[in-house]
Amino acid sequence: MSPATDATRPASILLVEDDEELRTSLAASLSGRYRVEAVGDGMSALRRWSAARPDIIILDLGLPDLDGLSVISRVRAEATTPILVLTARDREGDKVEALERGADDYVTKPFGMGELRARLGALLRRAMGPAAGADGVVRVGPLSLDVAHHSVTVEGIPVRLTPREFEVLKVLVSHAGRIVTHGRLLRAVWGTPYGDEAHYLHVYVSAIRRKLAAADPAGRLGMIIVSEPGVGYRVSALEPGEDDASPG
Repeated sequence: MSPATDATRPASILLVEDDEELRTSLAASLSGRYRVEAVGDGMSALRRWSAARPDIIILDLGLPDLDGLSVISRVRAEATTPILVLTARDREGDKVEALERGADDYVTKPFGMGELRARLGALLRRAMGPAAGADGVVRVGPLSLDVAHHSVTVEGIPVRLTPREFEVLKVLVSHAGRIVTHGRLLRAVWGTPYGDEAHYLHVYVSAIRRKLAAADPAGRLGMIIVSEPGVGYRVSALEPGEDDASPG
């Protein structure tokens, strides 16, 4: 694990586009605001998605190996990563099928960069679900997690998490108050091959707890991630002095 160099890191995009010229142009245009990794085929996209778990996917449907619809189905079988389809296919049936497979939005080529950036921002704000505010930030007591900027703060003070620690906390706070099983958390952050490696989580959750506790003068956040022994974890908005968590 290498530490993050900045308290705030831009959200990550996996760009899947087989047209090399367009792929290069889009990556350059978006890199000022996002961390962009670009690939040109479906199998490469699935490998990079599994390894890096980007915050959002921009996906062309017309790929040289797998159809983009197959990529959507594979991603949706494991995660809710936002998917923005970007394609020259303009038939209503193609749009409907992409959305039914699990795509979150659809932009038809040619397109304007202003529209694309606006749609990306909207998807990132919605990615945290009903737990997020209108600005896309999830707040649990003094803790704030901003997925678009990859930042975590406690009462406005930055907390330095590694990229994997951030992903673990992001999944947990997006389901605040609900249990996230070990398997679901592992698949969301590391991918299907790690679904049974529960010992990974103990190391990462312990590190997150220490960092949150160190940043919280009131001493509440060290216990905000509650262990459900043998099942998983949940984030609980604790009141001052509340101490119902098992440290697991």
